[in-house]
Amino acid sequence: MFEETMILQMPSSLKMTEEQFFEFCQVNQDLRIETNKFGELLIMSPVGSETGNREFNLCVQLGLWSEEDGTGLAFSSSAGFTLSTGAKKSPDASWIKLERWMSLSQEEKERFAPICPDFVVELMSPSDSLKILQEKMEEYMAEPGVKLGWLIDRKERKVYIYRPGMPNECLENPETVSGEKVLPGFVLKMSKVW
Repeated sequence: MFEETMILQMPSSLKMTEEQFFEFCQVNQDLRIETNKFGELLIMSPVGSETGNREFNLCVQLGLWSEEDGTGLAFSSSAGFTLSTGAKKSPDASWIKLERWMSLSQEEKERFAPICPDFVVELMSPSDSLKILQEKMEEYMAEPGVKLGWLIDRKERKVYIYRPGMPNECLENPETVSGEKVLPGFVLKMSKVW
C-alpha cells in the first residue's frame, strides 16, 4: 500500500482522452485514480478496513437522508466527476441536486460526469496528507455548483467546513455536523465516523 498519494506526470503527447482515462480506471480497479487540473495522475491505494467502515457509515447516513429528502442523489467514493478544470475527482461521499443531475445526458452519467457535486466530503485515512486534502477541497470550492464541503480528520477529531467564497471553519470534536441549507435536515452523527 502507498503511504501517500503517488503523483505521476504524463507527457502531453501521452494525454489520455476521456474514454481512455475511464478505461484505464476500469482496468485498475484496485487503485483510486484521479487527475488534477494540471493533468497529473494521482494514484491512491484503497483505504484500510477501519477507514472503509467509517466511510460506509458516513455514506449510509447521507444516503438515508437523501432517499427520504428526494431532492437529489447521493454518491459513494466509487463515483468519479470531471471538474470544469478537467480534473477528475472522487470524493468519499457527495450529493447532487436532482435537476443538476438530470441536465446531464445518459452518456455523461455513465462515465465521470462533467459536474461537481453540490456537496462533497473527504474523510482522511491515516496515510492521507492534510495539506493535499485541503488543496483538493479548495479545488472543489472553486467549482460552479458546489455549495458545501466537509474535510473530516478522524485522528484529530476535527471537521473543516468549506463554503464557496467564505473562510473555512474548523469544528473541534463535534457530536454532529449539520448539512445547513444545502442539505436541509441532514445531520451527520459523528460517533459513527470517529
